[in-house]
Amino acid sequence: MDRIGRIETFLVHPRWLFVRVETEQGAVGWGEATLEGHAEAVVGALEAVRDRLIGHNPDRIEDAWQMLHRLGFYRGGPVLLSAIAGIDQALWDIKARKLGVPVYQLLGGRVRDRIPVYAWIGGDRPADVAAAARARIDQGFTAVKMNGTEDVGWLDSPAKIDAVATRLAEVRATGIDVGIDFHGRVHKPMARTVLRAIEPLRPLFAEEIVLGDNPDIFAGLAGFSSVPLALGERLYSRWDFRPFFESGALDIAQPDLAHAGGISECRRIAAMAETYDVAFAPHCPIGPIALAACLHLAAATPNFVIQEISLGIHYNGAAQELATLMRNPDLFRIDGGSVAVPEGVGLGVDIDEKAVRAMAVDPHRWRNPVWRGRDGELREW
Repeated sequence: MDRIGRIETFLVHPRWLFVRVETEQGAVGWGEATLEGHAEAVVGALEAVRDRLIGHNPDRIEDAWQMLHRLGFYRGGPVLLSAIAGIDQALWDIKARKLGVPVYQLLGGRVRDRIPVYAWIGGDRPADVAAAARARIDQGFTAVKMNGTEDVGWLDSPAKIDAVATRLAEVRATGIDVGIDFHGRVHKPMARTVLRAIEPLRPLFAEEIVLGDNPDIFAGLAGFSSVPLALGERLYSRWDFRPFFESGALDIAQPDLAHAGGISECRRIAAMAETYDVAFAPHCPIGPIALAACLHLAAATPNFVIQEISLGIHYNGAAQELATLMRNPDLFRIDGGSVAVPEGVGLGVDIDEKAVRAMAVDPHRWRNPVWRGRDGELREW
């Protein structure tokens, strides 16, 4: 019987964390445990994972997931679930490669032939978003996501809200569909006003209009506007999502497969969402392994609607792109606003291991900016 023999981690630019699992018989799988700004903490958590999994049967994916989640006594949260996510993806990759099939075949087979995608436009302090939208149209996209607003106060000037609507109108005028991401920057006193301002422009969704720390506040916004409410990148398990489903507050669930326990847990979240008639649209502004995992889950998930893709995202910088560390960039080729279901074995990502090892010699130390208001107070980033 084959056993897990080696688990390695690689902090690679711009802000990714790759996980490589190798069995005693030489089978290799890759996962991504990227937790933006906290990658070193996940590397530390993976030290404990090694103690649990070295010598474990790699075919027992669910057993490994349960062991890592339950036997550490402390459960949940971004760091522990991100560590599990990287391992989980790698084990699915190994198993599917052994069987000579794509991962989605192990999830029940595909329910669609292509996967709709959207790209991100604009900086965290958005400026010429209309030009960015037109550039995405030229790349083959039919939908984008933009940041709704720069940093705002708990109660701020109505001019800030007017600026949100103006920027959204400029992008909509290009003819492209738009999701609008608020990053939890809007607080309860302004949330209804913001939703009312953007409603006539018919965005695809409003993402994190408020933080998910208080589900009751989020639930209070449900039904106030026709704009679909989306949330999930800062929720890490089915237990975190449960109050949002039960309250009817959520229209689109957005777990991140590198944060929320990998393919195994996000598959459960998607099925749970389906029972509440909630759409599934995984969050993924990060690397190629996490994106590939998303595509396989999307291929096999009935309530999936659209996938975020980090092609050309500003975090990557001019020197690095989504496919920099892989040898088959056509895996993410955009055509008519969608990508093909991956048909290669495993996750289908051909990782350039030599390039990964070379880059990891100089690991990243990515941190998000610190934003302050005009009076020096901290603002949500």
